[in-house]
Amino acid sequence: MASAALCAIAIAAAFAAPGELGFSRSVTAGLVARYESYFGQGARRHLESWKEFVRNAVGGAGQARGDAGETALLHPVNRFFNRLPDLTDLAHWGVEDYWTTPSEALASNGADCEDYAIAKYFTLKELGVPASRLRMVYARTWKSSAAHMVLAYYSAPGADPLILDNLESGIRTASDRPDLVPVYTFNDEDILVLQKGAPPVRLSGTSTRQWKAVLEKLKRELTY
Repeated sequence: MASAALCAIAIAAAFAAPGELGFSRSVTAGLVARYESYFGQGARRHLESWKEFVRNAVGGAGQARGDAGETALLHPVNRFFNRLPDLTDLAHWGVEDYWTTPSEALASNGADCEDYAIAKYFTLKELGVPASRLRMVYARTWKSSAAHMVLAYYSAPGADPLILDNLESGIRTASDRPDLVPVYTFNDEDILVLQKGAPPVRLSGTSTRQWKAVLEKLKRELTY
């Protein structure tokens, strides 16, 4: 789960995710070899399964047009990443809070809430869903004292979003998830700080410190 320290948002310099960053087709032979050396032979299998999943999705549901095509992609993407073992950062990485790239999560065969959300976000983008329709949501949850992160899909601005959550196999609308109390949401384009009883504060071209670190790792992954 995301650490409670995330309640304080650390604003960093503008740092959008360009081009191929985070996409399955950015997984190079060098990156596979590097992660095999870290995580063992299973790393190759997990990364190749991601690439195969994306290819199949493009040839299947991804060919549908408009909102229907995008919505058809949500369930398979949610199921694909929810198969990863749910591990705390402390158990998996030895630190309290660590956000992974999609390749790291898959190669290491483990994730926690923010890792699932990030991997689903980049995969849906690769499949053609605009970033403007996707937002990662940091929330408090009634179900746990820990913070939580999910991915929201908006069919239109202001629509009741669909929530992709590693804790649930199904996808429900945000209005059907009263257990989630959003604190802030973000994507490549901006961050929205949510305030009870007041309009959200939009911080254009900025990001959380942890998100910036993920994007920097994605750039490094392309060099391996």
